[in-house]
Amino acid sequence: MTVATTAAQEIQVGQRLVRVSSPDKPYFPERGLTKLDVVRYFLSVGDGILRALRDRPTMLERWPRGVFEGAKIATRQTNRGDAFYQKRLPAGAPDWVHTAHLTFPSGRTADEVAPSELAVVIWAANLGTLRFHPWPVTKADVERPDQLRIDLDPMPGVDFAQVVPVAHEVRAFLAELGLVGFPKTTGGRGIHVYVSIEPRWSFGECRRAVLALGREVQRRLPDLVTTTWWREQRDRPVFVDYNQMARDHTVTSAYSIRPTPAALVSAPLGWSELDDARPEDFDVLTMPARFAEHGDPHAGLDGPRHSLTPLLELADAEGLESPPER
Repeated sequence: MTVATTAAQEIQVGQRLVRVSSPDKPYFPERGLTKLDVVRYFLSVGDGILRALRDRPTMLERWPRGVFEGAKIATRQTNRGDAFYQKRLPAGAPDWVHTAHLTFPSGRTADEVAPSELAVVIWAANLGTLRFHPWPVTKADVERPDQLRIDLDPMPGVDFAQVVPVAHEVRAFLAELGLVGFPKTTGGRGIHVYVSIEPRWSFGECRRAVLALGREVQRRLPDLVTTTWWREQRDRPVFVDYNQMARDHTVTSAYSIRPTPAALVSAPLGWSELDDARPEDFDVLTMPARFAEHGDPHAGLDGPRHSLTPLLELADAEGLESPPER
């Protein structure tokens, strides 16, 4: 791997000067992208990624050596790797990096980064953060989600195009209930649909609501959709992963960078774009121009917040219990 030689740079981000060390360090060598290119990418989509992260407790997925062949991320099982997840505020963080205090299912607690301005995103990028994993809550109330996140997870061998009709059915069902969904690619083969909700319900109730939605979509598309939890028992192409609404489960934020050689990104879309979209259309090099021309398709998430009552009434009617946490 090429050794970075360029001196650190200071970049003006709003009212902050953010230091970027080793700006020429290769981060995606197959695409010729450096750490500074990654920083510039996040700056170019600044309004969008800040909308996705603002005031949300956020786990950082850090790749300080960049993405290279054979690179692996540390897990609880191995505790060794070239990259790692960081739940707690890193040592030496500036005093303008705010946090949210969380309690995990294990009973342990942490002060997790809760970005309040774009400078925090750039500071995190300097630490090697490529993917941001925000909770569906804000630091104002870490017990009550204000987003419902519907994860349409393709089974092995299932491509993005097979997930698209499921997303459209989710949209149609949400509309029948008076709810508005906002889709995005995951950077891989899946699709996430977000719904802004009133922060009135617990994580368990939110998971129960997504399970009820998943069961209804499964009834409508029985050949495509499953809500069966155990992977080995799933016999349909797309799993509605309701457990992503569990406490301490997160999904990749909009505009995060997937740590693969192609540097694909998680791309918010308009519903009219979904049929023709492909995950490989959206990467660190193409997204800045798209964002400059079209803005953020998820801007509407800042709009009206919806009630979960229709979905919870459906869950009651179906006799659905809150699913166990996994």
